[in-house]
Amino acid sequence: MRKHTKLLPARGMGLPLTFSLAVLLAGFYTLLCLWIQPNSLRSALSLFLAEPLLIVLNALPIGLLIVAFALLFANVFFSAALVGTLCGILSIANRIKIEVRNEPLFPRDLGLLKEATSAAGSYDIRFPWSAIAVVVISCALLVALGVFFRGRPLSPERPIWTRFLLRFLGAASTLGVLAGLIFTVYASNSLYNAFPVSNPYYVPSVFNELGFPYCFTHHFTTYTVDKPVGFSRAAAEAWDKGEQASGQGAPVNVIMVMNEAFSDVTDQPMFTYPAEENPLKNLHAIRESAHSVSGHVVVPGFAGGTANTEFDVLTGMQTNALSATTTSAFRAVNRNLDSLYRVFSADGYATSFLHPGDAWFYNRENVYDFFGAEEIEFAEDMQNLQYKGRWVTDDSLASLIEENFESAVSAGKPLFNYTTTIQNHMSYTTDKYGADYAYPPVQTSIPLSDEAKALLSVYIEGARDADAMLGRLTDYFAARSEPVMLVFLGDHLPYLGDNQLAYKELGINLTPEENGSAGFLKSYETPYVIWANDAAAQTLDWTATVAALDLPTDGTISASFLGATVLELTGRGNETPWFQFLNQLRRTAYPVVQKETVVLPDGTVTTLDALDQSGQELLSKWRCWSYYKLKYKDIS
Repeated sequence: MRKHTKLLPARGMGLPLTFSLAVLLAGFYTLLCLWIQPNSLRSALSLFLAEPLLIVLNALPIGLLIVAFALLFANVFFSAALVGTLCGILSIANRIKIEVRNEPLFPRDLGLLKEATSAAGSYDIRFPWSAIAVVVISCALLVALGVFFRGRPLSPERPIWTRFLLRFLGAASTLGVLAGLIFTVYASNSLYNAFPVSNPYYVPSVFNELGFPYCFTHHFTTYTVDKPVGFSRAAAEAWDKGEQASGQGAPVNVIMVMNEAFSDVTDQPMFTYPAEENPLKNLHAIRESAHSVSGHVVVPGFAGGTANTEFDVLTGMQTNALSATTTSAFRAVNRNLDSLYRVFSADGYATSFLHPGDAWFYNRENVYDFFGAEEIEFAEDMQNLQYKGRWVTDDSLASLIEENFESAVSAGKPLFNYTTTIQNHMSYTTDKYGADYAYPPVQTSIPLSDEAKALLSVYIEGARDADAMLGRLTDYFAARSEPVMLVFLGDHLPYLGDNQLAYKELGINLTPEENGSAGFLKSYETPYVIWANDAAAQTLDWTATVAALDLPTDGTISASFLGATVLELTGRGNETPWFQFLNQLRRTAYPVVQKETVVLPDGTVTTLDALDQSGQELLSKWRCWSYYKLKYKDIS
């Protein structure tokens, strides 16, 4: 018989050489990922040399994947070709996403391939062809090497199935180690936040500086949305396809102003301001107006979390119910969502969002696009801004709201506007408005430490300016013939010192971490007032419409119900099944739901565990419906 021989026989490699090559190839692809990033490789490496742990954190996931597949395939080159191609594709996608949307690639984005493909045509994408070429060429070279060099069989004296089982167990063990690291070392926020970066709040910059492989792996455990128990996509789709009735509301202009850290803390009895000097004199006057309704909203966070309140108000979902770990609702948003913007847009409104801060902060530039806002303006887009210290003044922003309104009137459209201010943002140190700024003294009936006085004097100066903004806007819209409804609210209570220092000295007992305690809900309550000018009050039949809201006696509701309440006031409460459900939930069951604490319509405070079956089912429906919107609902 004629014998067949291989012209180019593959050569076997032992485990030591295989692992050594895995380390070298992991290093190569780590460098490639860093090179693909939209920043200088040299600047990234300079930080890595100063923080050598970053080298390990970036290379380790790549190395473990190469080892796992090398064991499975019995070929380190085939493994590296697969892993390297995957890393290259993800790095290129990260670069494109940063350049197009000013946001890096997160693991959760991998479930949105269909949405990403359909949206790609909306952007002018500049593909990094040199990076693509390097990824393709390196992959081809590794495949070629894998043809000629392969790993030596493990225990060649054993049967084939035994050898395959050993390879499989080795690969599974390696992947298990990687999974364990993802949920321990890579999940550590303290480690992630310990590395020095130029701007910890600008996520694309953090990715560029700490390395895409490390940051991407870290975010496997962040910004998650938990699947509620009992979730049924079919059931949620059925709820969402209920009767739609767009165009039924009155064409009233709606202006919503969420003022940074706005609170009525100075209404506490220990403050002794005379009426003419009261920091909130405009709020008090408007509360007494026959054309207003007021109370408090229970917001998601204490002393922070502005964007979470925006999310709750505009979508009707609850930040605190999304996940056991979610701290930023806006970072959990990566698809088009139902919101107040879409309801008003469907009724022919001009819609806008104004915020005199950075577009990238909280990823607002993308989220408001997902909400459906037509016009989105940040500080970089605004003209003639006025500053107090380094903060854009509330008065300056009031001018922009008025200009925005007049522009809509000129275009013949009613306006829905949501504005988030920034002036009274912390920190409340005496140099906030300049080293020589003279703050009016705090007037209280009890003695305070110098530190508490300083915090309060700076904060109250900002609250005074916020109240002046409220007064200016009501005066302006009161003089207009167009119907206008103004909604003014706070996003969270102010941060007044470590461990609630100023609150404690004032005798205000806040316990934001003690769910169900006396001071728990008070830790999250900020004031709101809804006011209508004469034209709007007449158009909406104000007295009867407000009475039909069936608000609690003290007007306290969760922030998630405020948007739906606004829709009901303008005659749009039934335009979508979602917001109709929210108004029914607020009216008939639970006006306040905050973490594990629930308030009944009669004011009784209870807990989730104490609710009967029907109550549990209502809240479950809210959670499941929210999950469907965040994960599955398609909105073109």
